[in-house]
Amino acid sequence: MPRYAAIDIGSNSVRMEAAEVVPGSPAKILAADREVTRLGSSVFQAGRISGEAMDFVCQVLTRMSQTYRKLDVAGVRVVATSAVRDANNQEEFIRKASAAVSAPIEIISGLEEARLIHLGVQSQWPHRNKRILILDIGGGSAEIIASENGDMTAGISRPLGAVRLTEAFMKSDPPGATDLHRLEQFINEKLDIAVKKIGIRPFDRAIGTSSTAAAVVCAINRIPRARRDEATRVRATTPQVRKLYRTLRELDLSGRKKIAGIGPRRAEIIVPGAAVLLKVLEAFHLPALYYSTAGVRDGIIADLAARGVGRELSHLNREQLQHVEWLARKYGVAAKHARKVALFAHQLFESLQPMHKLPPETGKLLEASAHLLDTGHFISSVGHHKHSAYVVQNADMPGFTDRERLLIATLCRFHRKSMPAARHEMFQTLPVEDKHTVNYLTPLLRIADGLDSGQEQRIERMEVQIKSGVAMVTLDGRDMDLELWAAERAAESFRQVYGVPLFAKRKES
Repeated sequence: MPRYAAIDIGSNSVRMEAAEVVPGSPAKILAADREVTRLGSSVFQAGRISGEAMDFVCQVLTRMSQTYRKLDVAGVRVVATSAVRDANNQEEFIRKASAAVSAPIEIISGLEEARLIHLGVQSQWPHRNKRILILDIGGGSAEIIASENGDMTAGISRPLGAVRLTEAFMKSDPPGATDLHRLEQFINEKLDIAVKKIGIRPFDRAIGTSSTAAAVVCAINRIPRARRDEATRVRATTPQVRKLYRTLRELDLSGRKKIAGIGPRRAEIIVPGAAVLLKVLEAFHLPALYYSTAGVRDGIIADLAARGVGRELSHLNREQLQHVEWLARKYGVAAKHARKVALFAHQLFESLQPMHKLPPETGKLLEASAHLLDTGHFISSVGHHKHSAYVVQNADMPGFTDRERLLIATLCRFHRKSMPAARHEMFQTLPVEDKHTVNYLTPLLRIADGLDSGQEQRIERMEVQIKSGVAMVTLDGRDMDLELWAAERAAESFRQVYGVPLFAKRKES
């Protein structure tokens, strides 16, 4: 299962998340971190990131990168949003921050930020047949996103972040009537464009995805800040939000800190944040808001997974593939058959990763063995699997380590006949970890080989699914009786190793 990491450098805080992505399931969070940095404060006051803020963020990025590097992630994306977009010294910040995190940092547009937020929400809480409005109030900007049937139809970024508005309008504590009037007037003016573009139409649900939304929903539902995750999918009505906002604007900082669900740092900027939240609900005539923990970082991870980032780790690189195909040709292997078996083997490897849980790079060993498992026919068709192992073990294979060559040879040895066992010297001499790899890859190689046992490429497409812990292989092609029979025989080795059955069937017409 591929692992990814994401860092969102926002105007108020820096967030990191590392997750393992299982096809068809929500991402499994492996590590998460958040640090309030107030990066936007100096930008919104003076137009540039202060040296102190820059140094602090770099320290935070170094710490966060050390966390996800321990998790062997296949891909990383680090993005910066509103404050860095506005800073006139953004080049200096990007140079220093990229060095601190040891990864390139992208300054993304408001539209890209909206797209990632939308992806994050849909990955955690799908709304495939509904019309929803998503609101994310960050430190520097607010993203208002319309979604229909799971697709983003509009994404608008407005300069309505809680830190930005605090610096601009909150001149006293508690805020004065004039400051509040100017704040609300400014918010309404900036929302006009969003209302005109999206339109006031019925939405099935409104979802807030920011810390502001979390604080408001928690405060209304009396959920302590330490248990904020319990607020996921919890509802707050517009009248409740209005009542809370009116309470907050009358309190000073010490009073706001006492409200359950609003942390001490959030209390400093909650008045403008709650004002934006309320004005959006009112502008779009929304009856209530639900909270979601999803955000930019979740969208990044969903996007990396959808793009297949890191998938190349499980494929042979160009040099390796060229040499493996050359070696197969040298020993008379049918190229079309080898490629078909390699294709099936890799598809089985990726689809069944939730079951075997092998590192992505072991997929290339399976692919190589699919190309080379028939090399032994050059010596003799009797016991050709043993001859294939001998050929590979003694071949010159540039691009592969000695360990990788031995594992490929071992897979070729056991692609038919007996499964690996203690009595087999070739298998017994392997380290424990490599025995585990061979055990779990061998059934996949046998099934892939069986699916083209006639070497006529009768199977055109294959779909692999895991349903209730059972592996289902659906085949689309012509005259597949021989291939189905071979797959059924090979499926017994799968059951022995994986402890669950594998079924192969024709695709229903």
